[in-house]
Amino acid sequence: MDVPKLLDGRLKIRHLVLIDALSRQRSVVGAAAELHITQPVATRSLRDIETVLGVELFERGPRGVTPTIFGVAFTEHARAILAQLNQAGRHVVELADADRGTVSVGTHLAGSNVLLPQAIADLKADRPLLTVIVREGSPEALSSELEAGRIDMIVGRLTAPSTSTLTRIPLYEENVEVFAGAGHPLAHTDRLSLAELSNLPWILPGTETALRHELEEAFARTGVPLPEDRVEATSFLTVRELLRRTRTIAVLPSLIGRADSHLVRLPVDLPSVGHSVGLTVVAHRALSPAGRTLFDSLRHVAEQRLSGETAAEV
Repeated sequence: MDVPKLLDGRLKIRHLVLIDALSRQRSVVGAAAELHITQPVATRSLRDIETVLGVELFERGPRGVTPTIFGVAFTEHARAILAQLNQAGRHVVELADADRGTVSVGTHLAGSNVLLPQAIADLKADRPLLTVIVREGSPEALSSELEAGRIDMIVGRLTAPSTSTLTRIPLYEENVEVFAGAGHPLAHTDRLSLAELSNLPWILPGTETALRHELEEAFARTGVPLPEDRVEATSFLTVRELLRRTRTIAVLPSLIGRADSHLVRLPVDLPSVGHSVGLTVVAHRALSPAGRTLFDSLRHVAEQRLSGETAAEV
């Protein structure tokens, strides 16, 4: 099979943008809407790319499109190229004005309540004109954003080792504990077991999260079925309000739950349920000056403030 000639002028940057959108949306209609083009234009552009490459990138079906093995591979390269172009533009702007710049960081529950706000506050005290964009999302969605260069790093729970494409940097260890609203009937109980709590309403992480699987294993080890009366949520604001207003209970990272005066920790042993909080960045991709500034601030906060707090709780 001949190697496709991708530098002969037929492949455009807009083609790479389309491939990225199709991989995320899994729909020509959805990708076209995101890119503000018509569906026929999106369909024609996809055929053009496949003609250049000589392979089918997506399988078409009645419910949308699914990447083939070629599509998965090419999407990875397309995102890397787009990310480098984004970085290049931002780098030039920041070199022109060293006190300005923009850094975009993705976050999920762990790290979003203490580590990230403190790091941003420290950064802004030194460089008030530097813009920080914070995006919340699931770990899977944020990883796609990171690979495509739409965010510079992810702050949150580390659930997998580093790979050839992503580097994960642990910053501190954090326990996961059971919390309830301050006025909960069990708020002042000395000791509780999962069995005693199984009939209460729970808020559990989504089924796609690593924490959910660890909790399911913890229940299974104790021979207690997973609570039937439950809500699944990952938004801290939603979880917090439900805990305050109802008799539900939930698992939260220690630093988040203990910092909230409206919540109280329940004395429940959750062995083997904990995690490392840290940074995820793209391997072999240099951070922009603004990105490096936030990166250093996050590491400083973790080393100087959080390591001692979490060690004291263990």
